[in-house]
Amino acid sequence: MQTTLIFLKPDAVQRGLMGKILQRFEEKGLSFVGMKLVQVSEDLAKQHYAEHAERPFFPGLLKFITSSPVLACAIQGPNAVAVCRTLIGATNGQKADPGTIRGDLGMSGANNLVHGSDSPESAERELALWFTEGELTGFIKTANQWIYDPSDLD
Repeated sequence: MQTTLIFLKPDAVQRGLMGKILQRFEEKGLSFVGMKLVQVSEDLAKQHYAEHAERPFFPGLLKFITSSPVLACAIQGPNAVAVCRTLIGATNGQKADPGTIRGDLGMSGANNLVHGSDSPESAERELALWFTEGELTGFIKTANQWIYDPSDLD
């Protein structure tokens, strides 16, 4: 099982799309093992987006991500990073495939509804920024026997 960070960005929160977006992950068979509404501080935003610090869009990104609460989620499942990124879709909602979250609900490249860790290594780093020890549960959903073949869990 792999755990990844997903957070619903200020535009998703303000547009009232949290339930609809969360439902997509849950219906896929992924498990939520942590969740909290966070007013992102500038310090957390700078740490999270450190790799973009020198990019021209960085100041706007900081302003956007700190403008309204986000819903931070730790999501678990086999190959959770890749599965979640596929569900989210391409960065720009106008170019994202129909059937993806951004393709169905988004129209922007900047206000793009959802963040998803881009690798297992990023997920580990990001989860440590957003969740403290003890905030993530380790439960196993009993429904997993109906969602996954045992070979999916190897």
